[in-house]
Amino acid sequence: MAQLGTVTLTGASGTEYMFNVYPCGTKFETFGAVYYVSKRTEQPDGTGSHAEIYIGQAKDMSGVFENHPKEACFEKHDANCISVREDSHEDERLKIEKDLIEAYKPPCNG
Repeated sequence: MAQLGTVTLTGASGTEYMFNVYPCGTKFETFGAVYYVSKRTEQPDGTGSHAEIYIGQAKDMSGVFENHPKEACFEKHDANCISVREDSHEDERLKIEKDLIEAYKPPCNG
């Protein structure tokens, strides 16, 4: 599926992180990433606004959404987008994940 655009999230630290936005159901290759599950609403100017649902990280994005433990929560909050920020370094992914969860407090991370 085609990329929908990009979104920049700001962590509790003030650091900005750019993510590539894809529709739910996108099949990803094997790569490490921080990911952001959201409900995207298209705006009149063609851009999208996002409601935070979940922030996570994975060493391998190719299978992360097959039987995801938070799938029911994603459905409850009408998730329709998965945004990814590629990063092969686990320490960095964990740092970014923590920074963003502290800033946004997504409902499915609770």
